[in-house]
Amino acid sequence: MEYLYLLISSFVSATLLPFGSEALLLYDLTLGLNVVVLFVSATFGNSLGSVVNYWLGLKGENYLESKKIIKKQSIQKAQKYFDKYGAYSLLLSWVPIIGDPITFVAGLSKYNFKKFLLLVVFTKGMRYLFLIITYYLYI
Repeated sequence: MEYLYLLISSFVSATLLPFGSEALLLYDLTLGLNVVVLFVSATFGNSLGSVVNYWLGLKGENYLESKKIIKKQSIQKAQKYFDKYGAYSLLLSWVPIIGDPITFVAGLSKYNFKKFLLLVVFTKGMRYLFLIITYYLYI
């Protein structure tokens, strides 16, 4: 059940909702759970949350404009920035606070989904791998 909790926590933390999953991963490590399954659960959940952000950006542009939640100029500014730095900015998708909006803007910009998924899974996985290695170095 702990693996499912971590997957859900990782998923929610990658959406635009404010949440974190790192502490739960570290706690689960103290329980002696399978490290590989923890890593896969956290990476999969977090990557799936980023895919939701991408999809919301891809499908939500017209809705956000019509409800005046985001101005057209703001969307165009974000798209211009993303078009310039695209893949490089996705390498920051793991960073708290700024990473989630980057994945949203990738959807707004209609960035290639296969490239998006590859970069996001890689960066999210590296973050969790770093946490796991750091934990084992300091216990």
